[in-house]
Amino acid sequence: MSTDAVVLAYDDLPGDDLPGGDLPGAGAPAAGRQRPIDVRLNSNGILEIQLPPNREIDGDEARTAGATALTLAGGRRIPVLLVIRGVPSLSGEARQILTGSVTAVASAFAVVGESPVDRVIAHYVLRPKTGMVPARFFTAWSEAAEWLGQCANDD
Repeated sequence: MSTDAVVLAYDDLPGDDLPGGDLPGAGAPAAGRQRPIDVRLNSNGILEIQLPPNREIDGDEARTAGATALTLAGGRRIPVLLVIRGVPSLSGEARQILTGSVTAVASAFAVVGESPVDRVIAHYVLRPKTGMVPARFFTAWSEAAEWLGQCANDD
């Protein structure tokens, strides 16, 4: 999968590669800054959203990420890949905002995580999608991206 991306927000952060499961280009923030939610549209047309690990996600940053997702989708329904690996919790407001944004744009929806906490968060994020779009939980980013690519090709 190509890691080329169009990024409308959060593009000033240095990047890591994929091995840790992070999105391409998602790196550590500058000293004293919390890492924001990373939202990008890759060259394969998959909207990738990565929540920063090791902290709760609140409504304000979810709202910014959701608006970015809607802008990048440009009114189209596209595959969405949400990485929640290492996120201890989402506020109720953040969960509602992210779920609403994803519902508005997703033609298929994959959530990537690995811990029992990730699975619980994924359950609450995926639950509203039942019957609306194909949706699955994965432990590997590459498998999720491959599945989303297959879903896109089926359309």
